[in-house]
Amino acid sequence: MMLTANLQPIPVLVYHQIDKAPAKGAPFRSLYVSPSAFARQIGLLGLLGYRGLSMNGLLPYLSGELTGKVVGITFDDGYVNNLVHALPVLQRHGFSSTCYAVSSLAGKTNVWDEKIGIAQTPLMNATQMREWADGGQEIGCHTRTHARLTNVDDAESVAEIANGKLELEAILGQPIRHFCYPYGDYRQAHTDIAAVQGFTTATTTRRGRCTPGISMLELPRVPVLKSTSLPVFFLKVASGYEDRRNHEL
Repeated sequence: MMLTANLQPIPVLVYHQIDKAPAKGAPFRSLYVSPSAFARQIGLLGLLGYRGLSMNGLLPYLSGELTGKVVGITFDDGYVNNLVHALPVLQRHGFSSTCYAVSSLAGKTNVWDEKIGIAQTPLMNATQMREWADGGQEIGCHTRTHARLTNVDDAESVAEIANGKLELEAILGQPIRHFCYPYGDYRQAHTDIAAVQGFTTATTTRRGRCTPGISMLELPRVPVLKSTSLPVFFLKVASGYEDRRNHEL
C-alpha cells in the first residue's frame, strides 16, 4: 500500500454544500458554507500563495515528487450548488478540486439524509458532472448509494465501490481514480477493496493535515464549516490546528 512522502504537511479541505444555510435548528446546518464565505476562503488561499488542487493534482505532492504551497480541495456528495457557486470561484483563481459523487443518485437528491430530517437538495446529473469536469475539476467516487460500508457485508461493499466507479466512468468517459468513504466509516477490508478497484487515493473524516507515512487510502482531511471564520480557516490550513484534533469530523 502506497504511503504519503510529502516533506511538509498538506491540508485537504472538505466541503459539503456551498449555499445559504437553512433556518436555525435545521439538522447538520453546519455543513453549509455560504458562497461569499467560500469566495473569501479561496481568495485568501490565493493571496497567501497556495495552489488549490484536485486529488489527482495533489498526488505528486503527496508522493514527495513535487514540493510547494498546495491545498487539496474536496466536496462530498456532488450537490448542484457546488457547480453553481464553487466552480466560478475555483476557475477565477485557477484552482482545481475533486467532488465525490454518488453514482446511482445522479440528478436526484441526498436521500440518505431524509430519515434524519436534512433538507433534500439536488445532486448533479450526468450533464452537470461533465460540465464540472469540463470546467477543470474532477469527479471522485462516493459509492453507488452513499452506503455506510460498515453496515454491509464485504460482497455488498465491493458492489457499492466497484459499481460506483464503473457508473461514474460511464458518465465521464474517463477513469475515476479517487474515492471517499461515506460517513467516514470503513474497515481494513474497504481499503483493500479500494486498492483492488484501482483507486489511487481514498479520503476519510479523520481530522488533520496529510503528513508523511500515511496510507494513500486513509487520508485525513480538514473540515470547513458554516462556523469557520477566516482567521480559523487560516489556522486550519497553515498551522497544526487540525492536527491536534486528529479525530472524526
